[in-house]
Amino acid sequence: MPSEIEERRKYYAAIGKKNLAPLWEVLHGLVTPEPVHRVQPAIWRYDDIRDDIMASGELITAKEAERRVLILENPGMPGESKITTSLYAGLQLILPGEVAPAHRHTQSALRFVVEGAGAYTAVDGERTTMHPGDFVITPNWTWHDHGNDSDEPMVWLDGLDIPVVGFFGASFAEKWGEDRQPISRPEGDSLARYGQGLLPDGYARRSHTSPVFSYPYDRTREALETMRRREEWDAAQGLKLSYVNPVNGDFAIPTMGTFMQLLPAGFAGVPYRATDATVFSVVEGRGTVEIGEQRFDFGPRDHFVAPSWSWYRFEAAEDCVIFSFSDRPIQQKLDLWREQRGNA
Repeated sequence: MPSEIEERRKYYAAIGKKNLAPLWEVLHGLVTPEPVHRVQPAIWRYDDIRDDIMASGELITAKEAERRVLILENPGMPGESKITTSLYAGLQLILPGEVAPAHRHTQSALRFVVEGAGAYTAVDGERTTMHPGDFVITPNWTWHDHGNDSDEPMVWLDGLDIPVVGFFGASFAEKWGEDRQPISRPEGDSLARYGQGLLPDGYARRSHTSPVFSYPYDRTREALETMRRREEWDAAQGLKLSYVNPVNGDFAIPTMGTFMQLLPAGFAGVPYRATDATVFSVVEGRGTVEIGEQRFDFGPRDHFVAPSWSWYRFEAAEDCVIFSFSDRPIQQKLDLWREQRGNA
């Protein structure tokens, strides 16, 4: 008489031919008590990889590559071009005189300037000259190109929602046909028009992304210093600001939350974790971060990632300013996001 195990095996084989499968065999792996993923804590120290970034400029031109970027690939997901399960990150190099040709795609992108000054990004007919610490948005399906009219290399962090768009099967892309798109608005137009607590009368929202596509670092730094004077400290995050869309107060990019925080010298934070795996880029200062059971020393221009629902804790040897981004907007809109603070 066939055993129970053999009966089930035959049954599973039979229904498999009809593209059916038994939920009870896999339920424990689908609905887990806590987040399960392959993302690992990792750090990319800029001093260790800068030569590799610059060497890429000798191997291939920005035009030939279309985007000359070294991907920050999570060690838990080799070959997948992901830094977290939902996010892509890379460091892009533009050398003096180069242009990264104009194109557009359904993936939203952020640029966070790491090294150099004087290169530009052009978005839908407006250029912005970039400086270290500036946060620049390339909204979904907008024409954009990059160029470097300065005399020094320019490196910035690219963050994109490529895995999210791929999950939905919604990737589209087009090339402009020429390297540079026509410039139709003066530099600073979007910030002057939409970033002063005012909107043009009769403004009609065309996108869920902020109409301000360049957020200068000097303004962000000033806002952090204003908070410092009021001592509005968070025990885990120090002083932390979110970049927002001035039209509706929501995140500046609908799929990626972007943040800047200040940790004062001597800061020893309490442990913190949240469901949004987060990518960090250090602007100023030196300190350490404990992520899970690993401890990383960090300094200016270093990048690191904290996985979903992994405890992390900051210590600041100097005043530290750190940019970060995550998929928090998606999680919050789906009522999935949660956070937890530990004890001091």
